[in-house]
Amino acid sequence: MQNIPLAERIRPRKLSEVIGQEHLIGKKGALKSAIDNKLIPSMIFWGPPGVGKTTLSNLIAQELDRPFYTLSAINSGVKDVREVIHKASSLGLFGKDIPILFIDEIHRFSKAQQDSLLGAVEKGVITLIGATTENPSFEVISALLSRSQVYVLESLSKENLQALLERAIREDEVLNKLNITLKETESLMQISGGDARKLLNIFELVVSSVDSNEIIITNDLVIEKAQQNIVRYDKNGEQHYDIISAFIKSIRGSDPNAAVYWLARMIEGGEDVKFIARRLLILASEDIGNANPTALVIANNCFQAVNIIGFPEARITLSQAVIYLACSPKSNSAYMAINEAQDEVRSSGNLSIPLHLRNAPTKLMKELGYGKEYQYSHNSPTNTQEFLPTKISGNPFYKPSNNSKENAFREGLKNLWKGKYNY
Repeated sequence: MQNIPLAERIRPRKLSEVIGQEHLIGKKGALKSAIDNKLIPSMIFWGPPGVGKTTLSNLIAQELDRPFYTLSAINSGVKDVREVIHKASSLGLFGKDIPILFIDEIHRFSKAQQDSLLGAVEKGVITLIGATTENPSFEVISALLSRSQVYVLESLSKENLQALLERAIREDEVLNKLNITLKETESLMQISGGDARKLLNIFELVVSSVDSNEIIITNDLVIEKAQQNIVRYDKNGEQHYDIISAFIKSIRGSDPNAAVYWLARMIEGGEDVKFIARRLLILASEDIGNANPTALVIANNCFQAVNIIGFPEARITLSQAVIYLACSPKSNSAYMAINEAQDEVRSSGNLSIPLHLRNAPTKLMKELGYGKEYQYSHNSPTNTQEFLPTKISGNPFYKPSNNSKENAFREGLKNLWKGKYNY
């Protein structure tokens, strides 16, 4: 029993035992409803490591009494996929329910591998459940994505993680023989980062390192024991998100030296070149934006180049782009502007579009005044007509940051709008 990891020993045996993901499997959860009605679609589980993607897939098959096959995208190829589909097709001849095929880390499947699934999903030979830590919009082919429901799994809360530890102490056949006191759990929570599997692995490591039946869990004990054993870098989970966080924050903080160091850590760890390049694309708009619009061009060219070149040469292109982005002036004004605009839309709803901005393709619409007062901006470059709904007129969603490019924007907008937006 002790050779089996704690995370496996206390893995939930039924849906009611799952901690977290209430938005999906709670009483009003969309996934719970689908399971209760025994009508589940093919689906993609998208979320960080250790939140229950594999567990949920197993439990769905169990609840529906369906045959269950599993493949890992890391070590499975097209041949393996076809073999499973052939077995699933054979089961159909004997009146069995549609089998579920679970593919872990489906984002690591190539286009050809994903294409090999398409026919079986379309014909209902299998119900696909794919698990991914990456945005499926980028990593799953559109044909497969359009035939699947995407469910977003959330990181476990502090309360969820605390409940998980208490269950382990109470129910595990090994731990319940010990006298374990959870005096401090902050370090366990911080190191795990919402990853249940990681939390239980570290907890078991700390408990097993204490040569006594009386074990008091403190922050100092966890740090002392965990730091000796935590893996250097694991692109499949453990420090994946911590490394990319340090990488992004170093670029945002304009430190090219730290940024290149974290880049090197990812390269040495075998990180996917597309993952790194895509993060640079996002950062170019989110953290640099119009302070240096060329940053987005550089990041996009880097993304295209490294996809063509591949490792090891792509490391040079990545290094060049990372240094450029780190040394660029920073602005998050575009990021903040769209956030504020979306918040306004959610709070105020679909506000009426001013008549002069409406399209008028029919005679009736023209008679109703659609587009009547619109002033063609190229003919009236200094006009100050209203472009926002009346209720939110003058709301400055875009607030230029203090850099040379956006200071010029600010002056131009100030001269054009004469104080309307308080620039």
